[in-house]
Amino acid sequence: MSNDNFFERVYGVVRLIPFGKVTSYGAIAKALGMARSARMVGWAMNASHTLDDVPAHRVVNRNGLLTGKLHFDGTNLMQQLLESEGIVVIDNQIVDFEKHFWQPEVRTV
Repeated sequence: MSNDNFFERVYGVVRLIPFGKVTSYGAIAKALGMARSARMVGWAMNASHTLDDVPAHRVVNRNGLLTGKLHFDGTNLMQQLLESEGIVVIDNQIVDFEKHFWQPEVRTV
C-alpha cells in the first residue's frame, strides 16, 4: 500500500471524529486494521495541515497529550481549537480524556 493511499484512509477516519471529541493515533491505526502503525498515522497527520477538511487537532496521543501541537501554526492553535469545542486542556493534556475520547469503528476497507 502506498503512503498516499494510507494517508487518505487516515484522513477518512479523522473526518469522522465528532465535534468535541478526540481520538488517538493508535485508535486510528487499529480502526484501519494496522494496529502497529500509530507512528505512520502521526506522519499522515503531520502532512494534513494543508487540508482544511481534516480536523487534525482532534488527534492526540494515547494519554491525551497534544503531541502534534508543534505542527500547527501559532503557539497554542491546537489547544485553542480543542477549547473552542469545549475540551479543557491543562499543561498540553486533555482533562477528562476518557469523557472526550471517540473510538473509531474498525474498517475493513
